[in-house]
Amino acid sequence: MTRTKKMEEVGEVKYSDLNTKRWDQGLEKPPLDYSEFFTDDVGHIPGVMIWHIENFIPSQIDETFHGKFYEADCYIILKTILDENGALSWQIFYWIGQEATMDKKACAAIHAVNLRNFLGAQCRTIREEMGDESEEFSAIFDSIAYIEGGTASGFYTVEEALYITRLFRIYGKKNVKLEPVPLKASSLDPRFVFLLDHGLEIYIWRGSQATLSASTKARLFAEKIIKNERKGNAEIVQLMQTQEVPEFWEVLGGQPEQITCHVVDNFKPVRPKLYKVGLGLGYLELPQINYKLSVEHKVRPKVDLFPEMRLVQSLLDTKSVYILDCWSDVFIWIGRKSPRMVRAAALKLGQELCSMLHRPKHAIVIRNQEGTECQVFKSKFRNWDDVLKVDYTRNAETVQKKGLADKVKKDAEKKDQIKADLTALFLPRQPPMPLLEADQMMEEWNEDLDGMEGFVLEGKKFARLPEEDFGHFYTQDCYVFLCRYWVPVEYDDDQKDKEKMEEDGHDEEKQQEEDFQCVVYFWQGRQASNMGWLTFTFSLQKKFESLFPGKLEVVRMTQQQENLKFLSHFKRKFIIHKGKKKTPENGLQPSLYHIRTNGSALCSRCIQISTDSSMLNSEFCYILKVPFESIDNQGIVYTWVGRAADPDEAKLAEDIMNNMFDETYSKQVINEGEEPENFFWVGIGGEKQYDEDADYMKHSRLFRCSNEKGYFSVSEKCSDFCQDDLADDDIMLLDNGQQVYMWVGTQTSQVEIKLSLKACQVYIQHMRAKDSEHPRKLRLVRKGNEPHHFTRCYHAWGAFKQTLA
Repeated sequence: MTRTKKMEEVGEVKYSDLNTKRWDQGLEKPPLDYSEFFTDDVGHIPGVMIWHIENFIPSQIDETFHGKFYEADCYIILKTILDENGALSWQIFYWIGQEATMDKKACAAIHAVNLRNFLGAQCRTIREEMGDESEEFSAIFDSIAYIEGGTASGFYTVEEALYITRLFRIYGKKNVKLEPVPLKASSLDPRFVFLLDHGLEIYIWRGSQATLSASTKARLFAEKIIKNERKGNAEIVQLMQTQEVPEFWEVLGGQPEQITCHVVDNFKPVRPKLYKVGLGLGYLELPQINYKLSVEHKVRPKVDLFPEMRLVQSLLDTKSVYILDCWSDVFIWIGRKSPRMVRAAALKLGQELCSMLHRPKHAIVIRNQEGTECQVFKSKFRNWDDVLKVDYTRNAETVQKKGLADKVKKDAEKKDQIKADLTALFLPRQPPMPLLEADQMMEEWNEDLDGMEGFVLEGKKFARLPEEDFGHFYTQDCYVFLCRYWVPVEYDDDQKDKEKMEEDGHDEEKQQEEDFQCVVYFWQGRQASNMGWLTFTFSLQKKFESLFPGKLEVVRMTQQQENLKFLSHFKRKFIIHKGKKKTPENGLQPSLYHIRTNGSALCSRCIQISTDSSMLNSEFCYILKVPFESIDNQGIVYTWVGRAADPDEAKLAEDIMNNMFDETYSKQVINEGEEPENFFWVGIGGEKQYDEDADYMKHSRLFRCSNEKGYFSVSEKCSDFCQDDLADDDIMLLDNGQQVYMWVGTQTSQVEIKLSLKACQVYIQHMRAKDSEHPRKLRLVRKGNEPHHFTRCYHAWGAFKQTLA
């Protein structure tokens, strides 16, 4: 009895242990780190992300290539869905190409499971095979295209692709047009931009008389070649005439003694001829397509307009093969569903057609498969662009100058054609201007300057500014500078004009009085009232206009957004103090100035910042004033030189110190680590931790996202950006080399936020391919909550400017 009772008690206590467990319940998932393969933002934003397997590892591909699959590759596709309740769900597919190797197939399946584990998703991974895709998979894409080839297998080495080196002349105002020219230096013309395609290096050479817009178009065209034909592995090298690298001349067979204008002014390319390859009764047919009449028109155009019309993509039938004869190039286009016999004969026909006529030596036959056409072939057709329909010539500044009304009206009419302009995100960062070039530009602008007079607003009137105060500006003041420039007069026959002047008795002084221009620069501090501008327009401006009728130009500027020509007149000694000129801020308190150059020596400024040692940085120079309450000795001034500071900037800092303070101050230049304890650290408020590098200066870029044009567009601010460029009704993207900050103003719309978020993703993916050593992470920033790594990218960050009357 006792034994039975004891067993019952034991049974009650340990009954749960008698339940059988599944074999996998005791297993624990090992702590795996998937950050090597997938970034933090994966699966958190609705949309589609795709990776292809390269050397056993998934590599994310650009959104441009979604729906285009290489036959020898394998892909992982993630679709993130946000339901009505705000919950995220996922669909994970892995796609197998019919020519893919075993290692790619295995890795696609493995990493698809890794992605599911990384997300913690409950869905299953779905296998899709080329040519047998499910309806669910096909619905993700607008269309699916197969492309021959793929990345190399992880197990095997493959031969590098061979590229034909070619030289093209860029022409055309609206659309990019390329004319192949002989591969030699004598083909260059200073009035044009040339594109030298050398495989993994694409050179863009801009002649001394060529336009910037042509250079921009050529660069965008080269970007498309790299993305679509070189899988992102090539680099763009931009060159100006007289600044070429030796490798450029080596490709062209040597540097010429002189580059002359040789292209005829009325140059017109040979009109392309389109032929369709067909099978007749026992022979091949090659009828020419009269594409002048193939384009549909509501109203039949006049016959004389036909030669100007261009080819359209809709002429190419996927079941046929075509030959496009451009005289200097012969293209063969093979439709995906074209017969094999026609394909085989097309190449031979193209070669025969090439040899039938007298053509230049650089003419070649180029084969194009449907879906993988080269960019040069696409450029022969009207509006064939598989990246983005963009406007190359517009930015925020031109829209504001020309008037919003006309632009918005035109954009509203074209909103179906132009959805977004993201061109700025794909352009390379503006390179810093060399010091020698900046000095030359400064010297040229100052040679033209005949005289400069300055005025400062005191009360309600502008008072003349003493010459010794030129270069000193205060944040609460407004200044006016009247500059007189000599304007050279161009004569058709200099000798003839000289003789005429002597005969008429004109003296040199009278001739010079006729050849000048006056520019009035109005400068407004960050904390100054707009009343200064109103006072100027009703007083000084009217006076200047009466003195110089027809020769006056007015340029309005705000602090840190100055005109470069205006900055050059102060020869890098441009100092901005806090407060007003008559009543400087904290006169008897220590003051700290930060010297910084943004992209060019022309954009050098010395700005007063908060007196705090945490504001120091080892790559910059600073000036610290510690005042004394003494008549004989007003104080001590230190020039603090960071251990990694530029030597030219250190010399500039010393010159500015000597310019700012007279002999009543003791002056001392100290290097980082040699600071005297008694005055320096006491004056700056005690020693604190500060940044020791300014690597962000090599990477920082600021983009503006806006839909003010009637469609979403991104434009880039030049490297000399400042805090006031953060517009409250826009979204700004700041790249500091480590993070991409999406800064959201208080008056932005939800539409702009969603589109800007997408632009951020596109930019991060683009930079991951371009600059793999510096992977960027996305960070969201609201106005007023900016972190230190954001604010340090701006010179003299402070409180946001208040709107004053």
